[in-house]
Amino acid sequence: MAPSTEPTAILSHLHRTDGSATFSQNGYTVIGAVNGPLEIQRRDELPEEAAIDVVVRPAAGVGGTRERHLESILQSTLRQIILIHNFPRTLIQITLQITSTPENDTAGSKLIQASSNLPILPTLLQTAVLALLSASMPLSMTLTSTFLAVTSDGSSRSILVNPTLLESQAASSVHVMAFTSHGDLLVAESEGDFSLKDWEAVHDAAKAICCDDSQTSGGRLMGEEDMDEKSGSMLMFVKSTLEDKIESDFQWKD
Repeated sequence: MAPSTEPTAILSHLHRTDGSATFSQNGYTVIGAVNGPLEIQRRDELPEEAAIDVVVRPAAGVGGTRERHLESILQSTLRQIILIHNFPRTLIQITLQITSTPENDTAGSKLIQASSNLPILPTLLQTAVLALLSASMPLSMTLTSTFLAVTSDGSSRSILVNPTLLESQAASSVHVMAFTSHGDLLVAESEGDFSLKDWEAVHDAAKAICCDDSQTSGGRLMGEEDMDEKSGSMLMFVKSTLEDKIESDFQWKD
């Protein structure tokens, strides 16, 4: 059974953290917790901004090189959206626990599981942002991300949105892109063989998925017929998730 590509999210369900979120998409589920601003050890403090500590924990075993690489991408990305200058000499801690992965990912060998870090990256990014919003952390903007693959049958090339593990392994290239709520590209990670034309088509497709429809050009994209209207805007998904949480928080007044 193929994993669902529809995103789902739960906010503020962990009671001993400042903010928390669980996000699931494409067979991956990640629980995120945010604490901060916290007191930081003198040797680690930054005089004019907050330090960002990101910890990624795998679904099984202990973290290794794969998790350290993901942490470095997440840390550099989240520093761009958190108002770190508002909290000098403090620590903002973000913990991301991977709780489930696609069946093929865990059933295969360790070599296959570690073949690419990109499929899990959008889920980690989205969980971190939702957890920060749950913690009411001051942000300059939010971000949304997506995972795409470019496939070729010899005569034509097409884009797969949220490909499965087997599809991504068979693809010519795979890409993760994240856009800010202003429509600007923030993260672009790619693996495989692709041309500049392919990358531009992936960029346009990713922007149409991540950003509000009003911010996209509306031009026809390579593989656009495979894109579902409901999943066409991750930004709208984030907005609706927050609206549902606020509405449920105010139900006690009724």
